[in-house]
Amino acid sequence: MATLSLSRLCRLALPLAAAALLVTPAMAKHHHRHKRHLPPASQSAAPAPETPPATPVPGSRPQDLENGTEKSGQGKPRADGSDDFLNQQKSDPKWDARPPRSKSAQSAPRMESEPQTPDVVPTPPQKPTELEPEPPETAPQPAEKPEPPGEEKMLPDPRSADMPAETMPAEETACRERLKALGVEFEEHKAEHDAEIGCSIPYPIILKTLGKSIGISPGTELNCQMAEAAARFMAEIVQPTAKAELGADLKSIDQGSAFVCRPRNGTRKLSEHAFGNALDIASFTLSDGRKIEVGPAPPEKDAKFLDAVRKAACGPFKTVLGPGSDPDHALHFHFDLEPRRQGGTFCQ
Repeated sequence: MATLSLSRLCRLALPLAAAALLVTPAMAKHHHRHKRHLPPASQSAAPAPETPPATPVPGSRPQDLENGTEKSGQGKPRADGSDDFLNQQKSDPKWDARPPRSKSAQSAPRMESEPQTPDVVPTPPQKPTELEPEPPETAPQPAEKPEPPGEEKMLPDPRSADMPAETMPAEETACRERLKALGVEFEEHKAEHDAEIGCSIPYPIILKTLGKSIGISPGTELNCQMAEAAARFMAEIVQPTAKAELGADLKSIDQGSAFVCRPRNGTRKLSEHAFGNALDIASFTLSDGRKIEVGPAPPEKDAKFLDAVRKAACGPFKTVLGPGSDPDHALHFHFDLEPRRQGGTFCQ
C-alpha cells in the first residue's frame, strides 16, 4: 500500500515540478534581458504570441516537493522570485526614463484622441456664374385667346354682307328725294360695316329734323328707309294726335337709340339697331313746352296720348314694343322695319 501511494504521488507531483523548474532565477534573468528590448506598451499594437506549452522536465525528488522548495537550494517560495525580478528592473539604468506602466494604466482602455481644429478653415469653392440665356431673335407670339365658354357668335344675317357700290343705287337716290320733299334735313354718312359682329349700313344718313316743324335730338344715324318711315309717321300720325289729345303741336322728339352695333338682349340674333333699321323714342316735347315721357305709369292725359301713338305705329312699323312688353322697353318705344314673313307685324 505504501508503495502504491508513493507511485501515485510521484505521478501527481511530476507536472507541478516541471512548472516550478520553468521559473528559475536564470530564466528570470533571460526574460529580463529580452524584455528590455521590447517596445513600450503604448507602441505595441499586436498582442504577444502565446507561449507553447513547455515540455515536461524530470522533476525533483518527492521530498523536495513536499517541503515546497525548489532544488536550487535558495529555499524561497515563487513569490520571492518575482520580487527579485522587480528589483532587477529597478536597478536597470533605463528604469527612470521608462517607468513601468501600472496595472490600472494597462487595464484602462485607450482613449481616441480628439481631432484638432485646423488653423485656417477651408473656404468652399465659389459657384460658377451662370450665363443668362440670350433672348431669341424673334419674340414668341402669344397664343390666341380662346373664346370664353358659353359665348357664341352671332347668327348669320344676309344683310351683314351688304357693302356700298361705287355708284349709289337708284332706290337710295329716290329715298333721299322723298325726304327732301317732306322737309327732312339730313347729312350723308360713311358706310358702317363690322365683319366680326355683322353690323352693316351701306348708305347711312344722319337726321337733323323729321320735317319742317319737328326736330329730333341728338343726331340720329339710320338707313334711309327707316328715316323716311319715321318722318312720315311723325307728320301724319303723331302731330295730329298731339293736337287732338293734348291741345298742342309736336315740336320735337328725344331719341334713345338709333344705330348701335349689338345683338338683341339675351339672344344671338343681331338687333335691328345693328342695321340702322330701328328707332327708340324716349319722350315727346310739345309746342307749349310740355314733355311727355314714355313710362309704365304716366299721367292720365299723357297715357291716353301714348296709347294712341303706340296703336297707330303697328302697321307703318313691323315691330312695336314699349312699357309692359319686357323690362328692356319699360321707358321707351321701339319701332323698327324688320322684314317678316308675308309682311306681318309684331306689336306688344
